[in-house]
Amino acid sequence: MAEFIKLYEENPSPKEIKKIVEVLRDGGVIIYPTDTVYGMGCDITNNRALERVAQLKGVKLDKANFSFICEDLSNLSDYARQINSATFKVLKRALPGPYTFILQGNNNLPTVFKKKKTVGIRIPDNKIARAIVSELGNPIISTSIYDEDEVVEYTTDPELILEKWDKLVDIVIDGGYGGNIPSTVIDLTSGEPILVREGKGDLTI
Repeated sequence: MAEFIKLYEENPSPKEIKKIVEVLRDGGVIIYPTDTVYGMGCDITNNRALERVAQLKGVKLDKANFSFICEDLSNLSDYARQINSATFKVLKRALPGPYTFILQGNNNLPTVFKKKKTVGIRIPDNKIARAIVSELGNPIISTSIYDEDEVVEYTTDPELILEKWDKLVDIVIDGGYGGNIPSTVIDLTSGEPILVREGKGDLTI
């Protein structure tokens, strides 16, 4: 049974954040709010947990396009190759915000992602997600949780999320109603921004 933890975005309880991070360090899988839709994730350094997330999504881990939730731009050099100043300006303008930026990965990517040439970076404008990453000390994986309903693509009500995922994950965080528009995905690997998916983010960045 998943633990249901209520957090307030303006002031997430440090005690509850610590409890969530302990579960992540122990290989747990959580569902948490972002500035777009609710995401499912785990500690990117825990292979067992990564396998669980991939299994829950029904994808092979080495083929999975999970993005990394980072606390701020200082995390970039951990997993992405050096970027030019024009690219950095785009990131600085847009983040924190509802974007996923695809960058060229470097040799520090976790073992399971070593074959990947790119990495998707997210710095959501959501204090709960960023507080978790800050306490953990490294990024967490992000993958959106879909709804099977053909009309409602993403579940926005945390109680309904709990109902569906109760026996599958370790923690569901109630951070209030989520959005139902995913992040805008922009590929920056060639230097020029290329729109991959239009979502919540403003394209005039």
